[in-house]
Amino acid sequence: MSGGKPRSYHVYILASARGVLYIGVTSDLQRRLAEHQQGKVEGFTSRYRVRRLVYFEETRDIRSALEREKQIKSWRREKKLALIRGANPKFEDLSAGLA
Repeated sequence: MSGGKPRSYHVYILASARGVLYIGVTSDLQRRLAEHQQGKVEGFTSRYRVRRLVYFEETRDIRSALEREKQIKSWRREKKLALIRGANPKFEDLSAGLA
């Protein structure tokens, strides 16, 4: 690595107004959120309008991030909701605080 800031990765959960959840991983959370919110990501998130950031966690290791994403995706919905509620009880959109 050349002397810059160490790269970080985020596992994140988006929610729609109707409660549909999407779990993803990215190395640039702000850019990825903008893509979801502007409908630039074809498929699931644009079809179901899943745009509100309700949970995220950060790691420096891509393998850890991918494993965590896989782990959360395998959980039942109730467990995913409990994870979100533990950090964000009101399911507020956390994207505004990222700037």
